Amino acid sequence: MTAESVPVAVVTGANKGIGREIARQLAVRGLVVYLGARSERRGREAESALRADGLDIRFLHLDVTDETSVALAAKRLEDEVGVVHALVNNAGVGGPYLPPSRTSAAQVRETYDTNVFGVITVTNALLPLLRRAGSARIVNVSSAVGSLSAAAANVDPTGVHLPGEFPTLLAYNTAKAALNSVTVTYANELRGTGILVNAASPGFVATDINGHHGILTPEQGAHIPVLLATLGEDGPTATFLGENGTPEGQVLDW
Repeated sequence: MTAESVPVAVVTGANKGIGREIARQLAVRGLVVYLGARSERRGREAESALRADGLDIRFLHLDVTDETSVALAAKRLEDEVGVVHALVNNAGVGGPYLPPSRTSAAQVRETYDTNVFGVITVTNALLPLLRRAGSARIVNVSSAVGSLSAAAANVDPTGVHLPGEFPTLLAYNTAKAALNSVTVTYANELRGTGILVNAASPGFVATDINGHHGILTPEQGAHIPVLLATLGEDGPTATFLGENGTPEGQVLDW
């Protein structure tokens, strides 16, 4: 199918929280946004609510842990629009809030299935459509706790958003560190193609993952992912950008 003239974005895990707000803000900027969600009911509800505001939001059934679901979603995008200009890999799970010595390999594997392997599955499935855009953006929603430099120093790399000392969560922290490495690896492969690949730390946002104990709103947390999804031609690639209250964000150490 001939690509639409309006830029197209795909946001995974977008029926609630940061993902939904990323989808909304991208649509406000004039993009056609496919709202990925594994629950059809929740996805349809989010689609209906956002379309009521006049936004071109389209529910996309997408379970990032299911290769068949991802393949079907890619086929629908191929048939309907033929191109994707921005992919925001937002879908993620928190994992158990336990010290490493009490976290099982099975629990870590379950967290990686969504936070790492799901990102790889979706990115590979949509890369042919992203390449057609000529200039496309991939944003992986990471976390400041994925910074190995910060973990080694046991400090909050943002300076303000992590409560107490650096959390020692084996599944979640290492999954986000792995996601950061995935980000750099794709960025290096795609240098010179017009596809910029970056990681975003939205900050300590009140979401289901942290029991809504975060100090930022989803609206605030969506700022950096949306910024990276709409970068200009001279934008960076292979960077890790965090929230610090400024329009430009804060470059974090890997």
